[in-house]
Amino acid sequence: MNIIMKELTVNSADNKTILNNFNLNIKSGEIHVIMGPNGTGKSTLSKTILGSSEYKVKKGDILVNNTSIINMPTDERARLGIFLANQSPISIEGVSNSEFLRTALTNITGQKIGIYQFMKEMNSCIKDLEMNQSMMHRAINQDFSGGERKKNEILQMKILKPKFIILDELDSGLDVDSLKIVCKNINKYKKEHQETSILMITHYPRILEYINPDYVHVMINGHIVKSGKKDLAFEIEKKGYEVINTMEEASSYE
Repeated sequence: MNIIMKELTVNSADNKTILNNFNLNIKSGEIHVIMGPNGTGKSTLSKTILGSSEYKVKKGDILVNNTSIINMPTDERARLGIFLANQSPISIEGVSNSEFLRTALTNITGQKIGIYQFMKEMNSCIKDLEMNQSMMHRAINQDFSGGERKKNEILQMKILKPKFIILDELDSGLDVDSLKIVCKNINKYKKEHQETSILMITHYPRILEYINPDYVHVMINGHIVKSGKKDLAFEIEKKGYEVINTMEEASSYE
């Protein structure tokens, strides 16, 4: 899936500009990483792509395979194959994981999903993620640990089979072993669905030890100020964001 974010300017509910002339082109099959200080607009970007009502697009556009999605509601964007693994997944009382995912899959595909085949696939995905099998029958994220919630996001990804995946600080709340398991599943999914594009938002480059991106971008004050390869992330880890000249034009990554 090709995604183009073109001159996006986005305001919060109190009319504060958060994204400021933001530009990014993610080609089919590419993995892009965005890093940046707190409050620079990284999570705002992920929510804007999904059409959150918390934010207002004042200028610019988001194109998916050359079609604008800027006026589409969130459910239509999801049906296109856009998926967000949330930074802080919420719990939903009274709705089990299996009920939610089977209903979501039915809505996305427009086809009735057979219970036997669905449960077989879900069992396999849960095993891959080294989750407790009882989690499929528990309410979504109810009494889950932080690591279990993040694994549950990747379980949803594996079942729903999106074409554009946004990972918002996936590594927060994960211990080293859980991070390895989650990344192994993402890499497996990417290998099986090579046209799928991924946008990862992170503070820490440790996740890049397990997932190899095509490009790393530094975001400051609502727009990209520098782009490069994976080495850029490790340079920032050593020296901090002060090494980035915030007045510099974003370098080419075409």
